[in-house]
Amino acid sequence: MPITNTDIDLATYIDHTILKPSAIPEEVKKVCQEAWRYNFPAVCVYPAAVQQARELLHDKQPEICTVIVFPSGSATSSAKLYEAQEAVENGATELDVVVNLGWLKSGETSKIYNEIAQICSETGRVVKAILETTVLTDEEKRLGGEICLDAGVAYLKTSTGWFGGATVEDVKILKEITKGQIGIKASGGIRTYEQAIALVQAGATRLGTSRGVDLLRQQSESIK
Repeated sequence: MPITNTDIDLATYIDHTILKPSAIPEEVKKVCQEAWRYNFPAVCVYPAAVQQARELLHDKQPEICTVIVFPSGSATSSAKLYEAQEAVENGATELDVVVNLGWLKSGETSKIYNEIAQICSETGRVVKAILETTVLTDEEKRLGGEICLDAGVAYLKTSTGWFGGATVEDVKILKEITKGQIGIKASGGIRTYEQAIALVQAGATRLGTSRGVDLLRQQSESIK
């Protein structure tokens, strides 16, 4: 049965995000406070802000999510693993890891698998693999998704938001790949309540957005 608007508690889907490189500690604090106030499942910050977020949210609900080799994904595997491990040591509980797109496009599937599987196994944390669907063909999306699924990720994520955002069509493709086995995070360009609902109805189980509070305001206005 399709999910209807009234079935969706939008707050439970939102990874409240601050990933602008110029973010200052006061802005990170604001986002963390909002994530706690509105019961968002996670706050997503750069690795340099993980420790601050953990200090602010150490006994509160939101998970501490960070991004690894963001937005390019093209660091060496050892550097990517180190960044992930350091983030965990600093308090991260979820890791959004950018897949190496050059490897994906050149068919170096074993390298992708080994890199992602090592991060999953050695950190022991929730890993969301960022596929950057906006720059991939449908065949590449499916291939990348299947590799990451086999490697042990907890989510497939559409995009960083730096090269375009999530679409309903891409979420549907990821849903075909996951078959309900793992989550789907739609991210990038989610600015309206209607967009958010459409992505959830298509199969997204998390929404990465810096506009979480505004989306809830729009939702409230839409049901008045």
